[in-house]
Amino acid sequence: MPSATSVDGALHADLAELYRDLHRHPELSFQETRTARIVAERLRRTGFETTTEVGRTGVVGVLRNGDGPTALLRADMDALPVPEATGLPYASAARGRNRDGQEVPVMHACGHDMHMTCLLGAASVLAGDRASWSGTVLLVFQPAEEIWAGARAMVDDGLFDRFGRPDIVLGQHVAPMPAGTLGLHAGPALAAADSVRITLFGRGGHAAVPQATVDPVVMAASAVLRLQTLVSREVAGTDFAIVTVGALHAGTKENIIPDHADLLVSVRSADPAVRRRLHEGIDRIVRAEASASGAPRDPEVVLFDHSPVLVNDEQATARTRAAFAELIAPRPVLDPGLVGVTEDFGLYATEAGVPGVFWWLGGADPAAFEEASGPEEVLRLMTRLPTNHSPLFAPVIEPTLATGVAALVCAARTWLPPGGAQEAR
Repeated sequence: MPSATSVDGALHADLAELYRDLHRHPELSFQETRTARIVAERLRRTGFETTTEVGRTGVVGVLRNGDGPTALLRADMDALPVPEATGLPYASAARGRNRDGQEVPVMHACGHDMHMTCLLGAASVLAGDRASWSGTVLLVFQPAEEIWAGARAMVDDGLFDRFGRPDIVLGQHVAPMPAGTLGLHAGPALAAADSVRITLFGRGGHAAVPQATVDPVVMAASAVLRLQTLVSREVAGTDFAIVTVGALHAGTKENIIPDHADLLVSVRSADPAVRRRLHEGIDRIVRAEASASGAPRDPEVVLFDHSPVLVNDEQATARTRAAFAELIAPRPVLDPGLVGVTEDFGLYATEAGVPGVFWWLGGADPAAFEEASGPEEVLRLMTRLPTNHSPLFAPVIEPTLATGVAALVCAARTWLPPGGAQEAR
């Protein structure tokens, strides 16, 4: 197996500069035009058959190397509406327009710039050493992961009909683990998520005469507090569930009681029965709060985004873990368990009917973990650091980049036989 630092000097310098450029120029979901152009140009130079505008702004690269299985490796491309506060010399100052047409700051606050850079690095390594593998490498650079729409868009645009059905689906995500480490969990690995928009209706008026109004701000405040009891009082302690109110918007001025309030709620679960219970509870609570407040009309509760549980195939995960253990030895491959974040990566394996393996790539400064006495302590210390979606989230370039490239190459070679072989090992 290659070591986790097996990226040669020239390629390393090129990839580091690419990463800084991508970080400096983030683009929102389904707006990744500059990003897609850079990705496509690099894939073509590397020798991949390259197709753009798959699933609107996605890019697909194919490299065939004789008979053998097909390994799909995926990276996401979109950024988030987050104002960067890292202070890095290559920090983003970009602005964009979100789905509602509002101008927002844009940042690669989830590490998709690192994902793309690592996959392009792996493309260069695999194209330059075809004797080490045979079969087909199918690279998918996906748009719109942050709104859980890009994987579906690419599949619906004929991804497997146009480019072939893979035998294995592989992907990684940077996280605030120590750079140079990898994390992998078999079975349900990432939670299902639902995005819910709630509108509570009141009757507006002057703040000086609240008795003549129905105040939706008070209604919303009561609903926010009561929604927290769904997890604490209506879901068993042994079940995984999260309900987070991420936004509350109401009113325009301190002396005006508005006529409505909007809530945006994120719901996370791992079991369909728990998910159903949470949704029923949300609907019941907001309707009850509206009734208790004498609201002039029922609230609106709208589910507008959904992504299912990401499940890592047990056997495929064990095989990949063994390869990773050799790759990063003597450091252990961490097992973070079921994580509450959500990814639409699992759709590729589900739609193709093949195994999928998704792992975590450490991106935090290893110095932050010097006091850790073991894997459990490492996972505890992670909670002290800026995490994905934070304005302060910034993976260290090394050894994150070299490890990410090596992990993708290692995973691909684990499923693609050596050159000249006809079957996977």
